[in-house]
Formats: sequence, C-alpha cells, structure tokens
Amino acid sequence: MKHLNKLLLAVMMVLAMSSHAQNDNNPWALSFGVNAVDTRTSAGGGKNWADRHFSQAFNVNENWNILPSVSYLSIARSVGNNFSVGLQGSINKIDKMVIFDPTAPGHNSSGYVVVNPGDLMYYGIDVSVKYSFMSLIKSKVIDPSLSLGGGYTFLGDSSFGTVNPGAGLTFWFTENVGLALGTSYKKAFGSDTDPNVRSHFQHTAGITFQFGGKDTDGDGIYDKDDACPEVAGLKQFNGCPDTDGDGIIDGSDACPTEFGLAALNGCPDKDGDGIADKDDACPDTAGLAKFNGCPDTDGDGLADKDDKCPTVAGPISNQGCPILDADKDGVPDLEDDCPTVAGPISNRGCPEVTVEVIESLKIQARSVFFDTAKSTFKAGDAATIASLDAMREILRNYPNAKFSIEGHTDSDGSNAYNQKLSDDRANAVRNALLERGVNGNNLTAVGFGETKPIATNKTKAGKAQNRRTEVRHVGSIYEGKL
Repeated sequence: MKHLNKLLLAVMMVLAMSSHAQNDNNPWALSFGVNAVDTRTSAGGGKNWADRHFSQAFNVNENWNILPSVSYLSIARSVGNNFSVGLQGSINKIDKMVIFDPTAPGHNSSGYVVVNPGDLMYYGIDVSVKYSFMSLIKSKVIDPSLSLGGGYTFLGDSSFGTVNPGAGLTFWFTENVGLALGTSYKKAFGSDTDPNVRSHFQHTAGITFQFGGKDTDGDGIYDKDDACPEVAGLKQFNGCPDTDGDGIIDGSDACPTEFGLAALNGCPDKDGDGIADKDDACPDTAGLAKFNGCPDTDGDGLADKDDKCPTVAGPISNQGCPILDADKDGVPDLEDDCPTVAGPISNRGCPEVTVEVIESLKIQARSVFFDTAKSTFKAGDAATIASLDAMREILRNYPNAKFSIEGHTDSDGSNAYNQKLSDDRANAVRNALLERGVNGNNLTAVGFGETKPIATNKTKAGKAQNRRTEVRHVGSIYEGKL
C-alpha cells in the first residue's frame, strides 16, 4: 500500500484541475465507479497478433482483477467541437496475472494459466483526449466515444508509462446523469526484464455527472444558448420571455404586456382595422389608416371625431357639414347674416336698403302720432299701431343695418323743453319697436328739439311739418309726422 499516497495525490490533482470538459452546456463531468485490469494481452502465445492480444478479452472470472469498491475517479472538461480532456486516477489489486506456459499445471487449452503474483497493488494516473460522437448521431441518450491518452502505472514496486487508446459508451439517464462504460488498451513502456511491466486492458463502469453549466436567470436554459440570459424565458424562444403569451418574444414585441398580433408587432387591434390600438386614435371603432384609425362615415375626407356633420358629407372648410343656403341668395347660411332673407354677398346675405324701402319707412313714419305736447302715442290710434308694426316688419329684414330714430319739434316753448320733448318722443318710438322684436343694437334714439326745422315756424302748417320723427340709415332719412 506504499503507493496509496500517490493515488490520493493524483485524486487531489484531478479535483483541482480545470482542463477538461464534457459538453458545451455543462463543461465539467465527474465520474466514479469500479475498474477491472486484464493482463491477458501481454501473456504472449496465441496463433497470431490479434489472437494474442484480443482472445479471451471477456474471460471475466479467470482474467479480470476487480476491487469490490469504488476504484476509479475521473474529471473531464470540454474543449469544444465534441472534444474533451480528462484526468483519471484508479486503484486495484492484482491477484490474477495471466501467463503463457503450456507446461504449467492448470493451464487451459490455449496454454494460458492464471497465477497470483502476490496481491500487487495497482495505481494508475492517466490523461486522455476524448471525441464524442453523440451530436453526430443526433442522440440525446447514447454517447459513443473514442479516446487517446497516456499515463503512469504503479504495480507493486514497479512503475512504467503507458500509451492508452480507448473507447467508451455512456447512456444518459438525464441531461446531467449517466452510466459510463469504458475500456482502454494500456501499452506499457519500461524494463524488458521486469515481469510487472506489462501491457494490459483496463475496463471501467461507473456513474458520471455533468455540471458547471451557467443559467443566470434560472429558466433551465444555459446562458450560452439563452438569447435572454438575464431574464427567465421559454425554451421555444431560446430563453426569452413572452409575457403576454402571444407568441412574440418581449424583445420584439411592441406591446409586451398585451396579447396582440404578429402583423402588428405583438400589439392588439380591438376594432380590427389593422391599426394597433396604441397608434389608433379611435381604438374601439374601425377606421382608416389616413385618419389614424378613425372612421369617416360620410366619406367627406374629415374623420367623424372632427366632423360636425359625420353622417352628411360636406367640405372640410365647412367642418364637414354641407353648405346650406336657405334663402338661395348664394351666401352660405354660416356666413349669411340674414339666412332667411335673400341679400347680396356684398351685404353678407342681407337685403340692402333700397329706394322702395326708404319710401315705405317714410310713409309709415308719417302715421305715428303723439298726444299734444307729450311723448305718449295717441291712445287707441289704429294708424299709429299699424305704422309701428309695419316699421318692425321692415327693420327686421335688415338685421345688419344701423338705424337712428330722431325726434324734432316746432319753436313753441323754450329750447330746453323742446329738446327734452324731442328726446322723449325719439325714445318712445325706439322702445315701441324694441317691444315688437327689433334688435336694439341696431337702433339709437336722439332728439334735436327745434334746431332742425324743415319749414317755417311762422305758420301753423309749417309748425306741423317741423313736429316729426325721422329714421336715418346710412345717410338716408325716413320722416314721420308728429
């Protein structure tokens, strides 16, 4: 057992190494199990080279030396492209040494006999380069391999180097755990006179564990194969997440938290108009791309949400409403100050005050009568009431025209008295028209007293003409008799 410390040292070296890997996902593999040593290949004899080296290769009971305990330990690391490099330490006890001696008692029919050399302790330290065929045969369970390496063997008091071609077969129960079977032919180099320097076969059977793969996000996909190593994801997306489950990974999904359509980069389209809700100004109503997803029901080129008349076509300049012209005067109602009365464009659709209108107002104004020396209308005077009503109808047809109602008196009485009387009478006419619905913004009232006579105040007839009301419009004067 004097070489036991050497084996322990070898095992410590194995555990400390970082020069061997099993595959790219789990770069490390640790194996342990039992080994068997068969010295038959160096016994000589045989009919030819093949018979001498490989006959009786599986004569387990007679030829194999097996230590009934864990007797080998190896560690390996991948170096890429299906290659791995490994280091193995093994221990055994040789109590079956096969020799060729047809004259020795107990030899078999081929002239071989098994002897006990004295329970020699066997220690081996070996390195190897292995090539795996697993990916080539596209298997996830069966892993055949070939290897080539060298090592050093301690047998009793002898020690010698070896060159080790070999083969192996691993059956993977899971991605990380498998059953490893291996064999290697150890061609010995050493003293020709030392009977313990013998080439031999060493077979191993054990459990192998792959480890060392890095999975930062814990999604079961190794970082080297994980397109999103920092975020847990799905295998079908190479480790990237699909939060909304729409089949588009979050990194390519414009709406990663909402189930959407591939055609819209993962965004939803509730109204089915082909415009993603996030870009749709009207996400609940199907619309047109040129209106950012909003409809144009009447097809007038203005989206419904901006169309004042969404169901009736109209020009954009009119906010989507048709241009109406109720009085057919060529001025649109929206621009027509008098939409129900025809008038020229120059007067914003309102009728102009014509000579005929002036004459009509003149006639009506002459029929408005007041009580003597007062600003009240003659009670029950039918002509006055009819005249005021007629003036109302005329003035209401000119809503954008400005009129001035002016009061005048004769020279009887003081100037102050006549001024106040003219003011009161002008306002009386204005108020009567306001009561009848005439726009007050278009009417003003002013009195001139006796300052603007149109006839002599020396005669009764002249004074009667001077007592009057006048309605002026843009310089035109409509006179009424007081």
